[in-house]
Order: sequence, then structure tokens, then C-alpha cells
Amino acid sequence: MELKTKGILVVDDSLDVHKQLKVILQAGGVENLHFADSAAAAFAILGLAEGERPNALIDLILMDIEMPGINGIEATRKIKAVPEFQDVPVLMISGDTSQESLTAAFAAGAVDYINKPLNKVELLTRVRSFLKLKAEIEVRKKREKELEEALSQIKTLKGFLPICASCKRIRNDEGYWQQIEAYIKEHSEAEFSHGICPECGKKLYPDLGIF
Repeated sequence: MELKTKGILVVDDSLDVHKQLKVILQAGGVENLHFADSAAAAFAILGLAEGERPNALIDLILMDIEMPGINGIEATRKIKAVPEFQDVPVLMISGDTSQESLTAAFAAGAVDYINKPLNKVELLTRVRSFLKLKAEIEVRKKREKELEEALSQIKTLKGFLPICASCKRIRNDEGYWQQIEAYIKEHSEAEFSHGICPECGKKLYPDLGIF
């Protein structure tokens, strides 16, 4: 079964690991794979070079800890500092499972780790879980955005309203005078139902005796 993803980035300086991950992930239904053999190459794919726009079409990053130059922990720290990648899970892949190394990796923003040599079932299980997590985060953020947009569209009345002391019409923003009901309906969510208050009822219909 194919796993839907915009893209997975594998960062490892070993081409053998690239080949192994490609075979495992594609056999598990994962496509849209990107490979980098260094942190610098990963930054280029992610659009983190100066003056470039971050490439947000990555749902998951598989990051080797031990690499020449910038190691996986420092690379993760730089990636997670970019707003576009704060919700992208980073799964560390390494033979170094010392407490010190893993603590540093989690502090940098990694969400989990997997040991080398790679276990096919374990790898696919983690990948599936984190792709699902990323999808759920996107759905939640989309709903939050829709809610914010809906709330921003709710009309409210505020400030001073010029109103005629005699006919009670309100002067609108264009300088025209409107009935107060029309103005309030246009600038709020209020609806009106008309009736007669007791004071007006006695004045207008004194013979009815119902007010």
C-alpha cells in the first residue's frame, strides 16, 4: 500500500545506507524520496541557503547522527529553527545510542531514533507513525486557520455612531442616513423582530386596554 507523502528526506553520508533505505521504503509503499550525503546537501534540498525560500514539501526527515562536517544533531537544530520545518518530524538513525548523544538529539528537536543496522519492520512502523502524525498536524492547523478566518469575518459595532435625535436614523460611513435596524443588521449578526413596547402601546392604542 502506497504511503501518501509530499516527500521524505534521507540525510546520511553512506551511499550504502541510501540504497538500503530506498529499497525498504519503496517496498513499503513510500515514494518521493530525496537523498543527501551531508548536512550541507540537506540544507540545499530544504532551501536553507541564504536568499532561498524554504522547501516545505518534506513530511519527514531521516537523519544520521554521525556525519563529517556538520553532524546530524547540529543539522537538526538548524532545520528545526526554521518555522516551515518546526512540525516536520526528524527521526535520527545511528549506531551511537549513548545517553549523551540521544539527549542532545532530542534537545535539538528530534522526535525519535532508530538503531543501525536497520530493521525493516521497525523502520517502516516508525515512518508510518510519523507520516500520520504530520498529516494530523496539518489537518489541525488547517482547521485552526479556518476558524480564525471565520472569527475575523464576524462583524462588530464599535466606536461612536452619529444618530439623529429626532428620527433615530444613523449616518453610515458613506455619509448617508439609514434606519437603525438596517444599519445594525449590516454591521452585526443581529436580527430583528418588531413589536410594541407597553409605553408606546398605551400612547398609540389607548382604547385597546392591553398595554
